[in-house]
Amino acid sequence: MSEGASFSLQEQDDGTTVLRLAGPYLVSTIGPIDQDLRALEGGFSAVDLGDVSQIDTVGAWMACTVAGAHDAEIRNASDRASRLIDAVQGSINKAETTPERDPLFRRVAMMTGERVVEFGHNLLDLLSFAGAIVAGFGRLLLHPGRFPHKALFRQLELVGINALPIIGLMSFLIGIVIAQQGAVQLEQFGAETLTVNLVGRITMRELGVLMTAIMVAGRSGSAFAAQIGTMKLTEEVDAMRTIGISPVEALVLPRILAAVLMMPLLGFYSACVAIVGGAVVSEFALGIPFWNFLERIQDVVPTYDLWVGLIKAPVFGLIVALAGCYQGMQVRGNSEEVGSRTTKAVVQAIFMVIVLDAFFAVFFTEIGWG
Repeated sequence: MSEGASFSLQEQDDGTTVLRLAGPYLVSTIGPIDQDLRALEGGFSAVDLGDVSQIDTVGAWMACTVAGAHDAEIRNASDRASRLIDAVQGSINKAETTPERDPLFRRVAMMTGERVVEFGHNLLDLLSFAGAIVAGFGRLLLHPGRFPHKALFRQLELVGINALPIIGLMSFLIGIVIAQQGAVQLEQFGAETLTVNLVGRITMRELGVLMTAIMVAGRSGSAFAAQIGTMKLTEEVDAMRTIGISPVEALVLPRILAAVLMMPLLGFYSACVAIVGGAVVSEFALGIPFWNFLERIQDVVPTYDLWVGLIKAPVFGLIVALAGCYQGMQVRGNSEEVGSRTTKAVVQAIFMVIVLDAFFAVFFTEIGWG
């Protein structure tokens, strides 16, 4: 005998058909036959509960639903089953649960409108956040004793010092790739010695700071959003406001200052390591001695290339920190939003960094630093 819920259709002597339920009709046992019961076709005049050993609310609701769908009566219900059936009969709702689907043009218009409204709200929130940062910075200037030195030094360590190994490894490999690929292409024109110019200029003014900004966005920007978002979710930010501590001064400004201050150093460090990587490849692939490669860098890389990287770096750091802190402060509701806001912080920061890098490229070319 089966231990689970079961059913069968039985024809009676009078020519009618009865749906006979058997076994325990509980929430833990009704699952395997739920779809089969709903899909029953053909008429039956009654639902017989005489062989039901146990029943709970879910089982009673299922018996009522099946009986109602076929206009059948319920027979041989025990006292417990009768009470449960009386309780659930009033809750059965035959209303359509699937909403009517709007036409395509209406859905497109609604979606466009929602996106425009969302953009407007985000713009207002961003302006409010920027205003709070300016106000917080002004208060710290008026009251320097309130400046969170320990928090700033901690963020300098997290954003800068702890990132040195991964940024160094990434930059070294990028330098190797640029030198290797550049030498192969330039060799076709007999200009492989220009590999020094290629590696030096492209890493010092472009890839050094750009790749560093992308790494900082993925590493520190995401951490900013996740840390502040989690503090918002656990109401630590509200607790700080309650005891008179400004979250902008204690959480946001140290992170922004750390990113702005460390980005030029990390960008310069990245460019130097990439040049070392290029020098290593050039010694083996081109026969250019390692130290001669580094000496040639001083001759072929103009000084303004260094300034280009140093000017862009703090701007990129500001963008990364703003995106991370802003998205973290926007977390509301549940832990899932921490993940989505963290992803938004990284994507927005990288997108804005690349867009600004394009504007910087045009600007520096126009002023003769191309």
